[in-house]
Amino acid sequence: MEFKFFEVFGETGSLYFIILYFMAIVVSDLPTFFKHKDHPGYNSLGASGGVAAVIFAFIIFLPLENIYLYFAVPIPGFILGTLYVIYSYYQGKKGGDNINHSAHLFGAVFGLVFCIVLYPNVLPEFFEQIATWQPNFFK
Repeated sequence: MEFKFFEVFGETGSLYFIILYFMAIVVSDLPTFFKHKDHPGYNSLGASGGVAAVIFAFIIFLPLENIYLYFAVPIPGFILGTLYVIYSYYQGKKGGDNINHSAHLFGAVFGLVFCIVLYPNVLPEFFEQIATWQPNFFK
């Protein structure tokens, strides 16, 4: 993903990539931190929101690229991203598994918003790419 930031933003691409990752960690954990600040036993804060932001930055720039589920099942990024958001939302509401699904969701949204703010053309380019997609189950 860093290569795409370098391609789009030039010399500052690496810096923007690092800023994306670290800001996403903080931003994605804040809602959960405030929700559970009075629960000393809660320990599900981490860097997964930053990872989700990077993945969704990849998806918004290259939505037709395959992301491999369990290293074997190729799924176009925009489809996997949609399924991931639905799953994270559902699991976040369900709760009880000690995984910070809301951080994954906030991280994903942060990754998208960060890219759109820095490079507004990414949104129409995303939809243009999606419009050209044709499923090919026999690749």
